Order: sequence, then C-alpha cells, then structure tokens
Amino acid sequence: MTRAEAEPAIRRLTTEWAKTLASEQRQHPSFSSFKSWLRENGHSHYLSFRSTAGAEHDAEAWFDDELKQNWRR
Repeated sequence: MTRAEAEPAIRRLTTEWAKTLASEQRQHPSFSSFKSWLRENGHSHYLSFRSTAGAEHDAEAWFDDELKQNWRR
C-alpha cells in the first residue's frame, strides 16, 4: 500500500464511517473509534504505508480534514 493509494481510501471510509454515527457522536468524532471500525471491517491495511510522519499521523490528518475538524490540530 502506498500513501497515494491510502489517502483516497481513508477519506472515503471516514465519510462512510461518519454516516454510521449518532448525531451527538458526530460533533466530536474519534479517530480511535474510526481505527477500531477499520479493523472490524477489514480495512486496517489502509493504515499500512510508509510516511515520514507516520501512517496513523497522516491518516488522522485526512480524517480531520474530511470531517472539518482541522481546528483540533
């Protein structure tokens, strides 16, 4: 898995995951919960790519960006 392959998948899966949340959970989405959801649904391989900052760091940035949560950074 390359970083370029992982990014669109993580962004798409973030949106898909967010649709499953109750409205109160959408206010403060949890990247940890998202990672658990990835594992439970057979998508954890998208967190396995080489990155200078680290795959989880990049994935969390894409997660925040997709959910308009960049203020947390």
